[in-house]
Amino acid sequence: MVARSSKARVQRKAHYNAPNHVKSKKVSAHLSTELREKYGVRSARVCHGDTVVVVRGNEDIRGTEGRVMEVITKDGRIVVDGITINQADGTAVARPIHASNVVIIKLDMKDEWRAESVTRKGAEE
Repeated sequence: MVARSSKARVQRKAHYNAPNHVKSKKVSAHLSTELREKYGVRSARVCHGDTVVVVRGNEDIRGTEGRVMEVITKDGRIVVDGITINQADGTAVARPIHASNVVIIKLDMKDEWRAESVTRKGAEE
């Protein structure tokens, strides 16, 4: 989806009101250099079961590696195993991270459709 307006509120509204197939594409992240050379693609959609490393954010989470436990397509964020934040009462809850702030270091290829999609996109380029 192309931002057709320079107004921030119009872009936010377009993001919130976008159809699901457009929101799904916004939950993508860069691949590591090894995966980039192997598959011939630069980025891929983050899926449950992928292993990612956080490259942007606070010092306490930057550099953390973990598996993706949940993908929240509504706001473009993912939940990574081992990254939590403490609530006011002291309980730890999962901390959602924006998908653009991570790098995928291991793809979960259990889904044959995804495996075929990634290899097909690499062959096109």
